[in-house]
Amino acid sequence: MKAEHPRIPTATYRLQFNKNFTFRQAREIVPYLDQLGISHAYASPYFQAGAESMHGYDITDHNKLNAAIGSREDYDAWVAELHAHGMGQIVDFVPNHMGINDPQNVWWQDVLENGPSSLYAPYFDIDWRPLKTDLHEKVLLPILGDQYGRVLERGELKVRFDAGSFSLNYFDHVFPIAPGTYRYILELALENLAEFRDEDFYAEFQSIRTALEYLPRRTETDPERIKERAREKEIIKKRLERRCAEAPPVLRAIEKAVETINGHVGNPRSFDRLDELLNAQSYRLAFWRVAAEEINYRRFFDVNDLAAIRVELPEVFDAAHKLLFELVASGALNGLRIDHPDGLYRPLEYFEKLQLHCAKALRIPLPKDGRAIYLIVEKILGGDEQLPKNWPVHGTTGYDFANQVAGVLVDHNAEGAISKIFKRFIGHSLHFGHLVYAKKRLVMRISLANEVNVLGNMVDRLSEHNRWFRDYTLEALARAVRETIACFPVYRTYLEPGKPVSQEDRSVIERAVAAAKRRNPAIEESVFNFLRDLLLFRFPENLDEEQRAAHAQFVLKFQQFTGPIMAKGLEDTAFYIYNRLAALNEVGGDPHFFGLRVEARLAEQSARDIDP
Repeated sequence: MKAEHPRIPTATYRLQFNKNFTFRQAREIVPYLDQLGISHAYASPYFQAGAESMHGYDITDHNKLNAAIGSREDYDAWVAELHAHGMGQIVDFVPNHMGINDPQNVWWQDVLENGPSSLYAPYFDIDWRPLKTDLHEKVLLPILGDQYGRVLERGELKVRFDAGSFSLNYFDHVFPIAPGTYRYILELALENLAEFRDEDFYAEFQSIRTALEYLPRRTETDPERIKERAREKEIIKKRLERRCAEAPPVLRAIEKAVETINGHVGNPRSFDRLDELLNAQSYRLAFWRVAAEEINYRRFFDVNDLAAIRVELPEVFDAAHKLLFELVASGALNGLRIDHPDGLYRPLEYFEKLQLHCAKALRIPLPKDGRAIYLIVEKILGGDEQLPKNWPVHGTTGYDFANQVAGVLVDHNAEGAISKIFKRFIGHSLHFGHLVYAKKRLVMRISLANEVNVLGNMVDRLSEHNRWFRDYTLEALARAVRETIACFPVYRTYLEPGKPVSQEDRSVIERAVAAAKRRNPAIEESVFNFLRDLLLFRFPENLDEEQRAAHAQFVLKFQQFTGPIMAKGLEDTAFYIYNRLAALNEVGGDPHFFGLRVEARLAEQSARDIDP
């Protein structure tokens, strides 16, 4: 194949990989795709995901191929077949989040075991100091099917011991037990070994118990202490495993201790020890219904088992892209489709770094336009919004194009008749804009309440930095945040600290704030003005560098949260209510506009086209 950088596809064919459609099966259909005139296979994520995942977006390890789909040999054979037919490949990549329901996610399991002292604690977007003090230094895991106390006393939470390690099982869920808390179990085991006090293994067992006391605590954040904990805890586990193998009485004593600590159904007090053990962990198991208000890790929308990663950190970016860049370097990949870019902390910075690393992998200079590899993004454009011109990408995945084509196929002259039918069917008129506003507020009150509460508290702390604003109440500021987001006309803005605010972003923010003011005359106008100035990086003169950094962090966090709220309020709620013409209710669509004239379609396409 002739090396082209970037190689632009002429026709793509989507391949949805999972256990039922593997690399071997994909290889078999390559000749057929070639006959269809396909230039590139467009592959769903095929990196290691949940064991039963049928979609692949719940990645547990970015640097392994999904074993359920096939081996590296199978993958290489499929790629070779593509190349033999002059075809390329685009892969769907997920940089924003990871699946955390599967024990295969080593990063997340380490965080649960070690809390803030985990080597991977910075990798995830976790608030270790949330407003609820009982959750300080813990991760809330809302996975229980009932209230915690009921689940505990029904005996559904079980401690297990295997190969020197303790874990907690809740049906198919497996959670590590922090090594420093093994003492709750080992102290019981020592009591069970009382008759063996004179044996050598008893003294060794006591030594293991003592070593656990000297482990750095799970709240340690000093890098050297974190490394020490990571090293020593594994040594202790190996010592415990070896002692159990060499001295069967030790293993029996531990198994008996585990049986005791797991409690007995019908005797509530027998679960006290287990309750104490669980309270000492770096996670708190909770009823799934509490997630909306108290969850303290950023999710993919409101999906609890998809946790956001901080790919903006260099070490996380490097760790999550090793295999991807290896595949680019080998020629296996000719293009990338980036999933959910609006969830990224700094999208522009991410795309620039991605293109730079691809250029290095391909051993070519970075082109002047910054586009070394074909790169498309799953960006939803609302209304007359256009893709940011400074992004080094080749375009979107096509939601906008699909809606434009659908609009052309709808007769705009039929709007009056269809509207009358819709009104007669539901029994009243329904204003689409008011509906979206109401449903975004509903989402912020129910499924994404904690995310908005975080923003409200951040802006409240910022107001305390200036005597002109410190009398704004937390409630007024939080409400201003909610109302501004409810009035946002697009999914998000893309302001960058230290860079000029684009006219597009300025217009979005000013429109949203103006609309929020009109809808909320009871809120003092200056509160909205304060929020508007924050969102436009208008720094008060008296801010020091630390305060400016906090200001910038608020804006970047705000931008991450407006997209999920728009998606949940519009696509997942309003679209299921406003059914005047269902063909218009597609992702990125606006059912309020009925049809699109061909001339307008051509003008719109001309304005949006990005020259590859």
